[in-house]
Amino acid sequence: MKILKDILYKVNIEAVVGSTDIRINEVNFDSRKVGLDDVFVAIGGVQVDGHAYISKALDQGALAVICEVMPEQLVNGVTYVQVADTKLALAVMASNFYDNPSANLQLVGVTGTNGKTTVTSLLYQLFIKAGYKVGLLSTVRVMVGEKEYPATHTTPDSMSINKYLHLMNQEGVEFCFMEVSSHGIDQERTGGLTFKGGIFTNLSHDHLDYHKTFAAYRDVKKRFFDGLPAGAFALTNNDDKNGMVMLQNTRAQKHTYAVRSYADFRAQVLENQLSGLVLKIDDHEVWSRLIGKFNAYNLLAVYGAATLLGLETFEVLRMLSELESVGGRFQHFVSAGKITAIVDYAHTPDALENVLSTINAVRTGNEVLITVVGCGGDRDKTKRPVMADIASRMSNKAIFTSDNPRTEDPQTIIGEMEQGVQAQNFKKTLSVVDRKQAIKTACAMAEKGDIILIAGKGHETYQEVNGVRTDFDDLKVVKELLNQLDK
Repeated sequence: MKILKDILYKVNIEAVVGSTDIRINEVNFDSRKVGLDDVFVAIGGVQVDGHAYISKALDQGALAVICEVMPEQLVNGVTYVQVADTKLALAVMASNFYDNPSANLQLVGVTGTNGKTTVTSLLYQLFIKAGYKVGLLSTVRVMVGEKEYPATHTTPDSMSINKYLHLMNQEGVEFCFMEVSSHGIDQERTGGLTFKGGIFTNLSHDHLDYHKTFAAYRDVKKRFFDGLPAGAFALTNNDDKNGMVMLQNTRAQKHTYAVRSYADFRAQVLENQLSGLVLKIDDHEVWSRLIGKFNAYNLLAVYGAATLLGLETFEVLRMLSELESVGGRFQHFVSAGKITAIVDYAHTPDALENVLSTINAVRTGNEVLITVVGCGGDRDKTKRPVMADIASRMSNKAIFTSDNPRTEDPQTIIGEMEQGVQAQNFKKTLSVVDRKQAIKTACAMAEKGDIILIAGKGHETYQEVNGVRTDFDDLKVVKELLNQLDK
């Protein structure tokens, strides 16, 4: 148990009713999880407002309430603390509750539209190879040393983040690499954390259903760098037009990486094939099993960050060649019938274009490229026609299908995608609502030497329809279907 006033250290408090010199069992922002002697933090969410559940939390035994608006009726014996922002208050309280765990390790945050999972995962791999105890907070998985926990969000809630960081402290973890999403920044989930460094990958069209404008999306990303301390480093992609925007107001030490322009850390792509990349990094040739120019940027970001964190340059370059690709990120295999299948998480226009550009750069041109792609429901609708245009332009054939339609009608989503297809490309497109059937159709169309790209879901092992998740793994499905054709 913790004393409430200690948990509230550094929280911007506007008013208090009751005593803060009381013992608190747990901090909760979900009224359903509140227990005896807990403190309930009323968060104003996107869909529900936690203030509406204060009475429920009290009925379940809450001893204190943190809120932005004081309830009209106050209950005797309950402590009420009014703050300007309960999301930020929760983040600071979470850090205090777990004894400020981020200050006891080297925490590096990675933000950007694409590449967050790859960069954090590669850094985790590299520092493990270098002999350190390492933590990872990513979309794909959470790692505390060698122990894995399931990942539920790109950036978990602030209580979960600090709980994992606390576990890392207990396990002697020295470095932690963390994906920092725009939602996580905007909702203050990373508030109260002490970062050793921040990395910016790139910025393109995504999450406009939440942020409304591209400028707002960009500025949220920038806030992460604005908050870095003077002793940290800020590493940005100088080839991205928004790269230097991220560094405008940061107090951290500024560093850049690039492939096309001048930067502190530079790389040149010498070879780009399905067997891997050959890069020239700071006058040293490095081979990587990762594929595509976008991975040249990811590897360069890893190299720069590892160097800034104190690893020896030559050792970092050597270990880059040993790093393995991340699940659902350009995972590929060749069937017995010599059909190449590629599964990638590309779910934004920029990511899809990068993947298709990579494939087109390494193919001979004699094979047929078939792309299976969909767009998620209840998400940014403006990218749907753009992604369909990219798929139909850059592939020989494009099959539009479902990709976690959630509460939307998948046929409606596909219809909105089709509006972006240019007239001359319509004959190359096909719509198959059922995702497995769409993949099966692609497999049936493919012949020896052809390439099938299945984009959008990557590492995800489920399909969400009307709030219900069923097992669905793109890689597993396409392997099974191609194996059946080979028999």
